[in-house]
Formats: sequence, C-alpha cells, structure tokens
Amino acid sequence: MSGTRERLLVVCPGRGTYNQTEWGSLLRHAAGSEWLARFDARRREAGLPTLSELDGEMPFRQSLHGRGEHAAPLIHACALADLLAIDPGRYEIVAVTGNSMGWYIALAAGGALEHEEAFTLIGSMGLMMQEALIGGQLLYPWVDEQWRPQWSRRRELLALIGRLHGEEERELYLSIELGGMLVFGGNEAGLAALSEALPPRERFPLRLPQHAAFHTPLQREVRDAARERFTAAPFRAPRVPLVDGRGHVWTPWSCDPRALWDYTLGEQLVAPYDFTAALRVGVREFAPDRIVIPGPGATLGGATAQALIQLGWQGLDDKAAFQARQAEDPLLISMGIEAQRNLVVG
Repeated sequence: MSGTRERLLVVCPGRGTYNQTEWGSLLRHAAGSEWLARFDARRREAGLPTLSELDGEMPFRQSLHGRGEHAAPLIHACALADLLAIDPGRYEIVAVTGNSMGWYIALAAGGALEHEEAFTLIGSMGLMMQEALIGGQLLYPWVDEQWRPQWSRRRELLALIGRLHGEEERELYLSIELGGMLVFGGNEAGLAALSEALPPRERFPLRLPQHAAFHTPLQREVRDAARERFTAAPFRAPRVPLVDGRGHVWTPWSCDPRALWDYTLGEQLVAPYDFTAALRVGVREFAPDRIVIPGPGATLGGATAQALIQLGWQGLDDKAAFQARQAEDPLLISMGIEAQRNLVVG
C-alpha cells in the first residue's frame, strides 16, 4: 500500500472498559495536554474530582471509579488521547462507530459534537444514569468456545427472556447485541430470575457492576430528562460518517443534526443497541483495512472479533483463525494494548 493511507474503522468503547488494570493509562498518554487541563478545570468547577486525580492520585476503587459520572468521562478522555495519537499521514479514518456509551464518543470522534460539548454530554448522562440507577445489565454468551455462532442458543436465550418478562413483576429486555454475547437489561426481579435460569458457563451469567438497564424502556425517565436538558444546538453534520446502534449511517452530506440529536437522546436510550449491526455496516460500506478500538483497555476486542467472525470478514471463521491473523498482521488493533497502539501512533 505504498503511497496510500490505510483505511480505518474506529470503534469507540463503552462503559466497563476502565478498570483496575487501566488505572494510570490516561496520564500515561495525555499528561500535560491542554485539552485534559480544560477537562480537569471543568470538573473542578463542578466540585468533582478531576480526571487527573482519579487516574493518578486516587487509588482505584470500583465503587468510586466505576460510578457513571467518573467512569464515562475517564473512558472518553482515554479514547480521545488515543484518537489524537493516530498517525494521519499513514491512516485515514473512513467511519466511526461505538458500543453503547461509545456512541457519544463516536459523535465527537466523527465531528458531530466538539469534544468540549461531548465531554459535557458524557459526564452529564453518566451522572443522570448513576443517580437514577434504574435496573441493571447481565451478560451471557451465545457463541461456542471458538466464537462460532450457535444460532439455536441465541434463539433460546431470547425466548427465555420473553417467557420471564411480565411474570411476578419481572421486566427483562434485550439491551445490546454485543458480538457473540447478549446483554440483557431489566429490573432486579427480572435479572434475578434470568440469572437463576441461565446455565452457568465459565464466569457467566455476568452481572455488570454499577450499570443501569441501558437501552431498554426502563430508561424512559432518563431519556425525558436528557431531552429537556440538552438542546439540538451543538449537534452538526459529522466530518466523518457515523454508524449508529441500528446500523444507520449519518454522512457529512446528508445528516439532519436535529434528527441526530433526536436519535441520540431518544431511541438510542430506550431501544436495543445493535453493536453487531453497526460493525456489519461499517465493514461492508466502508471497506476498512483495519479496525481500531481506542482505549482504555481491550475488553471490547473479543466482542468485535466475534462479530467479525459472524460476518466472515477477511476469511475469519473462528477464534483460532482470528488469533493466527492477529499474530501475523493485526486486523483489529486495540489501542489499550501498548504493542498494538504503537502500530498506529505517529
């Protein structure tokens, strides 16, 4: 590919990606940056610990760092540090998508929101969801150990939540289509019944700590409050195409900013987020050479690889084939892994 830039699809991470092992990664990559100083000043004015303090001075505690008003802006800042480090001379970002909260980061990465505006939106939504903390989320795989699709298992899981929902005041919904896993959202009664009904499999079923029932009707109250608080004014057509949680593409030349606001603070909050569909559209419509996941961490890599295996992208058909290709010439670059980050930074 001499003389041409490689095409990248950027996949922005969601909640749950900043954990003990990621503590310190923000300052490692962004200490002294002017934009981080601005973010810190904004949080100081709001009476919140700064991102630099959370990442460098306060020892990691899940009960603190995992709270929405801290976790969400930390993840945004880590992703921003990585995005700014990608070498524009060698790589062209042709489209941006994200998983769940990663959609807000994608809005900034694609230019539909300025990073300051995205910082406000991300921090505020994290706080609103933390204060409401309606319901929770539970994760369960439907692929086999080699990440090959088991479609009958997927159908059985969806049928199970259909049977449990509505009984004994249980509420259960599909929350996120996450590669080879399904994320379910529901109230406590629903999640308890689902956890009991699912056959144990390694560490699953896995309850996600400090997560509300995102992308389900249980978030209607948060949606209504967000629409009152945030206007469509800061939204604009993106500079780079965005693929949302339905697989819909928002292009620089055809985007209605108010419709983008309406989706972001409307359907996106209360309907299932189809991360798998977003990836499918991203790779088929924009033909990237590689897929890049900015930090923190690398937990989204497995789900992304599982989705690519379902698509048969670049001949991938199971976990072993994916790992062999990664060892030879990585198609999927997780910037939370330092050796992979070094492949794309300037």
